[in-house]
Amino acid sequence: MKEFRFNIFGALIAITGSQGSWRAFYLGADGKRRPADFIVPSDVAEDDLCEYLADLYHENATPRNCDAVRLR
Repeated sequence: MKEFRFNIFGALIAITGSQGSWRAFYLGADGKRRPADFIVPSDVAEDDLCEYLADLYHENATPRNCDAVRLR
């Protein structure tokens, strides 16, 4: 199972699975994860995950946290 990690305007988010069966988690500073309170639609492609998350969280952007990037 693939895992993708993102920093979306300061929120650390992991997406696991593959297109059609994505699962989203919030990552804590202590290394723990908890299920996210949103779903990733099945038609979002792997290459579009960061853009989808940025669109979802755009209201959280601030002058200091203005980037949405894939971490790995």
